[in-house]
Amino acid sequence: MTESDIDIAGELTPLTPQDCLVVLMVAVSASDTTVRTSELIKIESQVNTLPIFGEFDIDRLAPLSNLVFDLFSEEDGLDALFGLIRDNLPDRLNETAYALCCDVAAADGAIRQGELRMLEEMRDELNIDRLHAGAIERGARARHMTL
Repeated sequence: MTESDIDIAGELTPLTPQDCLVVLMVAVSASDTTVRTSELIKIESQVNTLPIFGEFDIDRLAPLSNLVFDLFSEEDGLDALFGLIRDNLPDRLNETAYALCCDVAAADGAIRQGELRMLEEMRDELNIDRLHAGAIERGARARHMTL
């Protein structure tokens, strides 16, 4: 077993790029200590509809979520989480990852302090420059605007 393997129904499998995207979405949702229903629905909706998840096995969703919760319970869990992402997410998907996470954070209509801090950490870890990050954030805000 390597650090990049996850237990799915008793079988160890390596993290895929899609797994990394899910892990990051769950991480931003859990970053404010409350996983809201609207955020879970957004994650599930993105997994079920976006082309990047076309080959994703939905049975991996729960174990990946548990991985995030387990890591968050450890002292250096956030560093470990980002280590997994660095090892398994191709750089070309960094902006995609950040956009998905911004959508999750905006899904309930309010981005809380914990989510803002997590998004800032993600920007740094994923090497998203401020101009691109601002555009991605503005797009998420526009998509989740209410009357």
